[in-house]
Amino acid sequence: MRLSMGKLIGALLAVATLAACGEDQPVLMNVRSTGDGPDEFAIVPNKPLQAPEDFAALPPPTPGGANRVDATPEADAIAALGGNPAAVARAASPTEGALIQYASRFGRDATIRQRLAAEDLEYRRRKDGRLLERLANVNVYYRAYEPLSLDQYAELERFRRIGVRTPSAPPAPRE
Repeated sequence: MRLSMGKLIGALLAVATLAACGEDQPVLMNVRSTGDGPDEFAIVPNKPLQAPEDFAALPPPTPGGANRVDATPEADAIAALGGNPAAVARAASPTEGALIQYASRFGRDATIRQRLAAEDLEYRRRKDGRLLERLANVNVYYRAYEPLSLDQYAELERFRRIGVRTPSAPPAPRE
């Protein structure tokens, strides 16, 4: 009996040692496809092909340029709502530049992305889940980030107490 107990403890220690040698990047959200089929979110339908009226009037191909059948979801949504889809191409760059300029009017940290990525990596390493959760590939994302999430109904009540009108806010869910 002792020999089999020793082997069991040795096997558990070996499993724990292998689990400690896991990935460098902690994976809190475990949603992986287990099948060999296509990824339905990677499939983007193109616009239908159309023959031009005059093949001689076609522009020369530009490497890396836009294709006439590429998806343009923003322009398509604007056209569906009755707007001018050509305004998207004109307004995208100046509007984005103005937004960035306004957001950085008090200065900005050029290394903010790298610093936040490093801080988030450290946070995810600390909240990586328990040993059996990692072995069983359990999703620990929501529990890890729960202290950082906003209670929307508490905030709604706080706004209402200070007099902010919230006519379009949904009612609290029934318990």
